[in-house]
Amino acid sequence: MPLMCIAVNYGMERLLMRSPKILLTIGCFLAFFAFGFIDNLKGPILPELIRADGLSMSQGGTVFFGSYLGFIAATILTGLLSQRFGNQRVLLLAGVLLNIGLVGASFSKSYSILVLMMGIVGLGLGAIELGANGLIVEQHPKDSGRYLNLLATFHGTGSFLVPLYVAWLIDIGIVWKNILLSVVMLSGALTIWFLLSQSGSLNVAGTIAKLNWRTILRVGFKGKMPLYYLLISFYVAVELGLAAWMMEYLQQLRGKSVSQSSIYLSAFFALIMLGRLAGSFVVEKIGYQKVVGIALLGGSVCLLAGFSGPDGMLIALPLSGLFFSIVFPTVTAIVTGLHQENIGIVLGILFTFGGIGGAVGPWSIGLVSQTFGLSVGMYLTIAFSVVAYTTLAILGQGNDRNRQ
Repeated sequence: MPLMCIAVNYGMERLLMRSPKILLTIGCFLAFFAFGFIDNLKGPILPELIRADGLSMSQGGTVFFGSYLGFIAATILTGLLSQRFGNQRVLLLAGVLLNIGLVGASFSKSYSILVLMMGIVGLGLGAIELGANGLIVEQHPKDSGRYLNLLATFHGTGSFLVPLYVAWLIDIGIVWKNILLSVVMLSGALTIWFLLSQSGSLNVAGTIAKLNWRTILRVGFKGKMPLYYLLISFYVAVELGLAAWMMEYLQQLRGKSVSQSSIYLSAFFALIMLGRLAGSFVVEKIGYQKVVGIALLGGSVCLLAGFSGPDGMLIALPLSGLFFSIVFPTVTAIVTGLHQENIGIVLGILFTFGGIGGAVGPWSIGLVSQTFGLSVGMYLTIAFSVVAYTTLAILGQGNDRNRQ
């Protein structure tokens, strides 16, 4: 076994020397696959968690809230870490945190410990968000829009597979805690990949410099940047609100089984994946802000049709994923195009606001559903989308980047 580890380590070092861009890009794709898979475990296991542990909808929403509090903290801290140590080490840290959080949650004995462990999982996910996006921008600065959409496609792939995986395990009698534990294989692979990549002779660390907080605040919040943060926050509230509560909505209000509702959620993520793959080829031609506007409008119409229409219109819920798919990576590309310096910090601020949306979206749906019913709670996703579209309209077309 030691000889095998030495051989793998040597092989990784040689590969990093010969093809660093390819291997680091593959590592980012692996990280985002793990991100999508682990992040969207919560939606499929939520109905089981509520029923098995006797939780209320607001408590179920708080589990998501805890995860995204960790996510927010990570995007703040890892923005500094990436600037100081480089994005490879941030991704290694992400794998370690995910291992700790998943194992801790699977062995948790109380609700408070579960929320805490999910917060640690959120720390790991936030580190992936910033580390992988930052590393992709470093490796592909000239066509970042294309590669960021490809990166997000791997998030969609993991998100698409996880509801089917969870439904299968539930059908054969696996409890939700053991489902969480099984995913350590994926976070472990991520840890090993970036642990071995540290031995490569390629210097990929970020610039080690003293951070000037006045410069960070001036660059990060100048001009229309706060509007981009508001846009990303409300968009993430839409996507993660749907991902968290769609299966519960379909089971409780539309009479769908676990397997049927998992197919709807998987279709949602599959269309996100396909939309991001297609978007990687068209966003540069149409224009970044224009394509985001089309996506938000189309997704909102789909949600309205799915929630208010008959059962035959439920297909519109997963169809919304096709429209929403390109919003996050394309807004990220817009922001990276506006900033050439302190990009790790700027992305950290952007993803922090995304994390705020990810925390508030599912939590607020659970809170409203507890008081007014799940049907009313799900309509919040449409309200979030409308706010995001309004924010984009305020930004206008002046900053649209079409192969600038």
